[in-house]
Amino acid sequence: MIEAQVSEWRTYVSRGRAIDAADVAELEDHLRSQVADLMQSGLSDEEAFLIGVKRLGQLDGLSREFAREHSERLWKRLVVAAPASGAADWRREVGVALACAVGAAAAVKLPQLFGLSMQDPNADVFYVRNLGFFALPFLTLFFLWKRGVAAATRLGLAAYFIVGALVLNLLPFAPRGDTLQLAALHAPMALWLAVGVAYAGGAWRSHDQRMNYVRFTGEWFIYFVLIALGGGVLMGTTMFIFQAIGLDPEQFMQHWILPSGAAGAVVIAGMLVEAKQSVVENMAPVLTYIFTPLFTVLLLVFLVTSVVTGNGVDMKRETLIGFDLLLVLVVGLLLYAISARDAQKPAGFFDYLQCALVVCALLVNAMALWAIVARISAFGFSPNKVAALGENIILVGNLGWSAVLYFRFLGKRGGFAALERWQTAYLPVYAAWAWVVVLVFPFVFGFR
Repeated sequence: MIEAQVSEWRTYVSRGRAIDAADVAELEDHLRSQVADLMQSGLSDEEAFLIGVKRLGQLDGLSREFAREHSERLWKRLVVAAPASGAADWRREVGVALACAVGAAAAVKLPQLFGLSMQDPNADVFYVRNLGFFALPFLTLFFLWKRGVAAATRLGLAAYFIVGALVLNLLPFAPRGDTLQLAALHAPMALWLAVGVAYAGGAWRSHDQRMNYVRFTGEWFIYFVLIALGGGVLMGTTMFIFQAIGLDPEQFMQHWILPSGAAGAVVIAGMLVEAKQSVVENMAPVLTYIFTPLFTVLLLVFLVTSVVTGNGVDMKRETLIGFDLLLVLVVGLLLYAISARDAQKPAGFFDYLQCALVVCALLVNAMALWAIVARISAFGFSPNKVAALGENIILVGNLGWSAVLYFRFLGKRGGFAALERWQTAYLPVYAAWAWVVVLVFPFVFGFR
C-alpha cells in the first residue's frame, strides 16, 4: 500500500517543473523518513503517508524554491548537454535523432532524383499526396529505437505507413480535386496515431501513456514553432547578407532549405521534448492560463454579438472550414489544460473557466452545424461539406460529454480523472475519422 502511494507521489513530483531526478530522490528520502517515524508512533500507512506529504510542504512552493535556488538549471536544460551519468547513451540518442532528422530532410528531396522537382508545377500533386510520409516515419523510427519496441509492433507500424502510402498514391484521385486535398489533410492526422503507438512503446491501451502522448504533442508543437521561428530568422539573415553581394538565394532557400529543414525539425523537436521535458512542461500551465480566458472571452463575445445582431454563420465553405479549425484549437487547448492539471486537486476557478469554454464551444459548434446542414440543403452534398459535417459531429461528441463530466466534477459528483480518461479514450476516434476521409470519401465521391 505505502509503496504504491509513494510511487504515485514520485510520478507526480517528477513531472517536470524545476526539480530534477536527484531532487526527487532527496525528497523521497525525506518522505520515507517521515512516514517511518509516523508509523512507529502508531499511525496507519495511509495516515502516515498523508501527514508526511503535508510536512514536506506544497509541491508548487517547493518547485518555486528549487527554481530560485537553481535558476541556472533552466538555461542549462535548454541546450543539448549530456547528463552527468550515461553520457555515452546520451550521445547515441542524439546521434540517432540527427540521423532520423537527416533522413527526413533527404526524403523530401529524394523524389527529385526521379524527376519530381518542387520547381515543377506538375509535381505538386505528388507532394500533396505524400505530405505526411516525409517526416513522420522517421519520428516514429526514433521512438521505436528509443523505446525498444517489440518486433510485432514495429512490423505493424511499418505496415500502417506502407498501406497508407499505397492508398494515397495508387487511388485515382482527380488532380487538385477535393477528395485528394481532404485525404492529404487527414492522412497526417491518422499517421500521428502511429507516432503515438511508438511513443507509448506499444502500450497504446494504457490511459497514462495516451495522456503522456497528449502532453508530448503540445510540447512538440511548442518546440517546433520555436525552431520554425529561429529558422525563419536564419533564412531572412541568409537572404540579406547574400543579396548584399549581388546574389539571390531565394530559390535555393525556398526549394531546399525550407522543406528539408521543416522535415528535419519534426524529428529534432521530438528529440528535444524527450530530453528537456522538465523545461517545456513549465510552459503547459502558463499557456493554458493565458489562452483559456482569451478563447472563452472570444467565444462569449461572438455568441452575444450573433444574438444581438441576429446574424447567423456565413454559409461559405471557407467560413465553415475556419470554424472547424477554431473548434479544433479549442479542443486542443482543453486537452493540453487537462494534461497539465493534477487530477487530485479540488475544483477551482480555472476549472469553472474551462467548463465555460467547453459550453461556449458547444454553442458555437451548434451554430456551425446548423450552417453546414443549411449549406448541404441548399447546394447538395460535396466532399468538403460532408467532411466538415463529420468533424463537427465528432467535436460535438467530445465537447458534449466533456461538459457533462465537468459539471459532475464541479458538482462534486465525479472525479477529474473521468474527464482525463474520456479525452484519451476519444483520441482513436479522430484517427478513425481521418481514415474514413482518406479511404471512403474518394470512392463515395468518385475521386473528384
